[in-house]
Amino acid sequence: MPDELLFTYPQYNTWIELMYDQNQKDVLRYANAIIQNGMPPGVLMIDDNWQEDYGKLNFHPGRFPSLKLLIDTLHAKGFKVMLWVCPFISADCNVYRYLEKNNLLVKDKNGDAAIIRWWNGASGLLDLTNPETVKWFKAQLNKLTTEYGVDGFKFDAGDYHFYKNVVAYKNVPSTMHTELFAKIGLDYRLNEYRAMFKMGGQPIANRLCDKNHNWPDLQKLIPNMILEGLMGYTFSCPDMIGGGEFKSFLDGAVIDQELIVRFAQCHALMPMMQFSVAPWRVLDKPHLNAVLNTVKLREKFKDYILKTTKASAITGEPILRSMEYAFPKNGYALIKDQFLIGDSLLVAPVVEKGLVKRKITVPKGVWKTAEGKIIKGPKIMEMDADINTLPYLVKIK
Repeated sequence: MPDELLFTYPQYNTWIELMYDQNQKDVLRYANAIIQNGMPPGVLMIDDNWQEDYGKLNFHPGRFPSLKLLIDTLHAKGFKVMLWVCPFISADCNVYRYLEKNNLLVKDKNGDAAIIRWWNGASGLLDLTNPETVKWFKAQLNKLTTEYGVDGFKFDAGDYHFYKNVVAYKNVPSTMHTELFAKIGLDYRLNEYRAMFKMGGQPIANRLCDKNHNWPDLQKLIPNMILEGLMGYTFSCPDMIGGGEFKSFLDGAVIDQELIVRFAQCHALMPMMQFSVAPWRVLDKPHLNAVLNTVKLREKFKDYILKTTKASAITGEPILRSMEYAFPKNGYALIKDQFLIGDSLLVAPVVEKGLVKRKITVPKGVWKTAEGKIIKGPKIMEMDADINTLPYLVKIK
């Protein structure tokens, strides 16, 4: 399984706060604010644009003047540090010229290094069917871990469609390029991927695609996470609290404080919990306190979540389960707004705006509420679900 820290404590990602302006001063400020606002240190991911160029895996000397000092400082505060990386190479840098000369990039039908359009422009693309390319890429990553103390990597942009219509060292389907990119993460226990292929059951953390800051995308989290588990990707992350689509947070965007809280509650007892937008910046005190309560709730159940995760690593069963999976043939197949962790923790987040109560389908067994009330299933019941409350039940028999 991936590193335990991904499951026991919240993760933090600098993307929404810094976007393409990743820099040493603000990364440290973000880390300090996490602790100052009563949240525990955990994995801290420095996202896209920390590097000098895509593929040139050196920290930008202007934005990160004292990299080793930054990493050491973050470690001293209790964080482990991951960096965003991708298989694209900026076409106007010296690394591109080296890789092109040595035939380590995918090519077009004319035999020239292909220039591929992606969300950050047009770049060269590593040919990971070539063992020499894999060797070169791993060497760059390992330099970051050995020289600077980086703990792991967020691997992004390995989508199969970028490899359509390219010529590679080996003639393989485009999906195999995605698989080869994913296999690199096996060398690092702190890893995260969004795009993978044929990696179910492997010790890889898989993140849902970017979610928008809206209620329909919050409602996608539970069914998406259920599906990931059924496909074998049990070590899964429900994207970022409040949404990971940066356009939702640009200047002038309207922040829904209730939505941020409900995102946090939905994350709180899932296999992983990841913050990016700073709740202390966008929330008033009552809503911030509600978010901090979700962090405390995760602390309460972290040992159970970790125990279930370790069992999943052995059996391959989902960590996060649908009602139908855990209690089959009871008519639960269409329930997609509540879930279980293992078979003993039933979680029913609020995913609709304005609700302060919600109905919960309780399966057979004896269950206990957070207040200690005993519930005997099967039954359908209503529970309080105000802004400070994440409804859940623990099976005791």
